[in-house]
Amino acid sequence: MSTLFTKIINGEIPGRFVWKDDDVVAFLTIAPITQGHTLVVPRDEVDSWTDASPELLGKVMDVAQKIGKVQEGVFAAKRIGVLVEGFEIEHLHVHVWPAYSMADFEVHNVDRHPDPATMDTSGVKLRAALRAAGHGEFVPAD
Repeated sequence: MSTLFTKIINGEIPGRFVWKDDDVVAFLTIAPITQGHTLVVPRDEVDSWTDASPELLGKVMDVAQKIGKVQEGVFAAKRIGVLVEGFEIEHLHVHVWPAYSMADFEVHNVDRHPDPATMDTSGVKLRAALRAAGHGEFVPAD
C-alpha cells in the first residue's frame, strides 16, 4: 500500500512542491513549525533513514541543505532546523524549517491550520530562491 507521501509524489493528493528530481522531492508540510517548513522525501518508499542506502540518504540531505540555504535568505532565519522523523508516516522524510530561536524547535508547536495563502506565498518564494541559486532544473513551475 502506498504511503501518504507516495500519493503526494504521484499527484493523487495535492502538494506544494519546491523541488523534484529523479530521486527526491520536497514540498511544504501541512503542519509547519514556521513559514517555509519543507519536507524532503525520497521517491522510493524507504521506511527509516537507517534503511536508506548511503547514496540515497546523501541525496536527501544534499537537497535538504540546498533548501535550508535558500530558507535562510528568504525568511531571514538565524538558523535552519533539521529533523529526520518517521513516526506519523512510515516513509523517510527530513523536515527543514527556518528557526529564529530555540522555541522554533518545539515540534509540538506546529500550526495545524496554516493559512493557505501564506503557504502558497512561501512556496512561490522558495521556488524563486531555488531558481536564483541555480537549481532551476529541479524547481517545478509555480
